[in-house]
Amino acid sequence: MSEIAESTQLLRTAAKAADEKLGTDIIGLDVSSTLYITDAFLIVSADNERQIGAIIDAIEQELQLVHDLTPLRREGRGGDWVLLDFGEIVVHVFSAEQREYYALERLWKDVPAIDLQLPEPGSDE
Repeated sequence: MSEIAESTQLLRTAAKAADEKLGTDIIGLDVSSTLYITDAFLIVSADNERQIGAIIDAIEQELQLVHDLTPLRREGRGGDWVLLDFGEIVVHVFSAEQREYYALERLWKDVPAIDLQLPEPGSDE
C-alpha cells in the first residue's frame, strides 16, 4: 500500500469518528506533494469547546483501536482549535470562528481533496 493510500485510510477513520460526534464541514486534503512532514490534513468544525473535546477524544480512540496509532503531539487542548499530529496525518478541529479566521482550505486551495467516504448530510446511512 502506498504511503498516501495508508494515510487516506487513517484520514477516513478519523473523519468517521468526527462525523459520529457531529463534527461539520469535514474535509481531507492531500498535502503530500507540498509538505514533507505529513501526507494529509483533516479539517473539522465544531460548535463549542465541549464538542471539540468530544471529537478529538473520539478520533484518538478510533485511531488507537483500528490502527494502533496514538498522536505524536497534541496542541490546544481545551481551546477553540485543537491540532492532533499523528505523523502521517494532522487533524485540525476548529470552532467555526477560528476555522474562518485561519482559512486553511484557502491556504491549501491548490492541493487535492481526499474523498473521505462519509455519508452525505441528511442521508440515512
